[in-house]
Amino acid sequence: MLKFSEYPYSRVDVVAVQNQLKDLVKKIDSCENSDNLYDLFMEFNEIKSNVESMSTLSSIRHTINTQDEFYTKENDFYDEMLPVLQESYITVDKAFLANKNIEGLKQRVPETYFMSKEMEFASFDSCIIEDMQLENKLTSKYQALLASAQIPFDGEVYTLPALEVKTNDKDRSVRKEAMKAYWGWYQEHQEEIGDLYDQMVRVRTKMAKKLGYSSYIELGYKRMKRYDYDQNDVAQYRKQVLEDVVPFDSSLYEKQKDRLGYDTLYAWDEKIEFLSGNPTPKHSREEMVKRALNMYKELDPKTGEFFQYMVDHDLLDLDSKKGKAQGGYCTFIPNQKSPFIFANFNQTSHDAEVLTHEAGHAFQVYESQDIKPLDCVWPTYESCEIHSMSMEFFTYPWMKDFFEEDIDKYYFNHLSGAIKFLPYGVLVDHFQHEVYANPDMTPQERMKTWRELEKQYLPHKNYDEIEILEQGGWWMRQSHIFMDPFYYIDYTLAQVCAFQFWVRQQNNDSKAFEDYKHICKIGGTLPFRKIVKEANLIVPFEQGCLKETVEKISTWFDAHQDVK
Repeated sequence: MLKFSEYPYSRVDVVAVQNQLKDLVKKIDSCENSDNLYDLFMEFNEIKSNVESMSTLSSIRHTINTQDEFYTKENDFYDEMLPVLQESYITVDKAFLANKNIEGLKQRVPETYFMSKEMEFASFDSCIIEDMQLENKLTSKYQALLASAQIPFDGEVYTLPALEVKTNDKDRSVRKEAMKAYWGWYQEHQEEIGDLYDQMVRVRTKMAKKLGYSSYIELGYKRMKRYDYDQNDVAQYRKQVLEDVVPFDSSLYEKQKDRLGYDTLYAWDEKIEFLSGNPTPKHSREEMVKRALNMYKELDPKTGEFFQYMVDHDLLDLDSKKGKAQGGYCTFIPNQKSPFIFANFNQTSHDAEVLTHEAGHAFQVYESQDIKPLDCVWPTYESCEIHSMSMEFFTYPWMKDFFEEDIDKYYFNHLSGAIKFLPYGVLVDHFQHEVYANPDMTPQERMKTWRELEKQYLPHKNYDEIEILEQGGWWMRQSHIFMDPFYYIDYTLAQVCAFQFWVRQQNNDSKAFEDYKHICKIGGTLPFRKIVKEANLIVPFEQGCLKETVEKISTWFDAHQDVK
């Protein structure tokens, strides 16, 4: 049994792959029947699977240690070469679509594959390869910059994720000073980060113009593969959040201020729900993984089998350490049929949340790994996040094993954080629409735009003494804005779906988890709206969906206001 550290890696021979693909195009052009065409399609899938396996291994090992010279060079190599290979992939796809037996292939391949190809054709041309390479370099540079942070605080030196622990401290003065130190680093690097983002906006806008779009917004939606909703749907959804969620969240912040006994709720107070301190896991990372394994075995045989595989193959890298990239993610190594979970544990409740969240992604891809082609193993992002966010709720009955006497505080804190997240999530989306609709804004104008929108969606914000936040600098820490433009509204759409699963749990609906497993199994074979309906949930865009959701959550909080 190979462990992750033993997974073999070799740099992809791009010229050899390009030659394979050229030969494949010739075979496709001369293919006379649908069975043979399908065999060629599977051959194409194997080529792409190998490339993705190697590039993914390189990326994982680079993010585990951004100071590793070998994998830094490998990461740079794929930044350069993946856009080049994309051109070859599209040539092959066009050959398939031009073959007279294409209808036979369409009967054996998920509909989303062809929807995906349509959007890829509309979002790529060889004329933007150099721009894509620059975009990749800029995102890697941003990631490395944040990973390099070494911030002196209270006699020690912290990374950005590690310093966040101190922003949750029970001592209000420690929280305040930690937040000032955290954002002090961003203030010191404000010009560099602002310039990096300015270059990203410009190169993305340049790509859009070359492809004939009026702005990057249109291209961004194509690249995100938003098959069955558009900008108008998203704008109407944001409006529902403003009308139905923001007032409710404002009332939660007001109650939080009163519960803490403060006259004013400052930015460094927002993460603290209780004077006695937020819930924290009571165990080490090793013990948490052990308890998670037991949890998943008790939840369902399938989840037990999945998590045992993750543990046996060392497919979880959870500790925060020097040189490690920020954040958390789940990815998939096709050749090994292995999901991989990456996180930065920081001894807060976030550790349990990120573990269950990323395990939701990993379980989905573990269940759908045999779907062909590889392109349809994962659904689009907003559907992916249903699996992760819903898993956070489905594991509620076992959270007592992690939080013990803090369990009631955990439920309160987690549900509060989930509903408070929605306005922030749509703020990130709205900000990006404004940025790409007005690409010539200066970095200072972008800061001002963020702050103006923030006052709409998060009117409670008080940044006293943290100048960069008062100026509108919070967005600089949100890596999605830099690395995955327009990838954020997805979290909020999925959260609304996850809330519906939570409601079904509250109602003891025995079919809820079966529906969840079903949408994990179908992977990316359907677009978003159809996946939501397969799960027997309401599509978040539908008028009244948010209002009804907030009413259910409000009822829960009314019954749990005595949690301290």
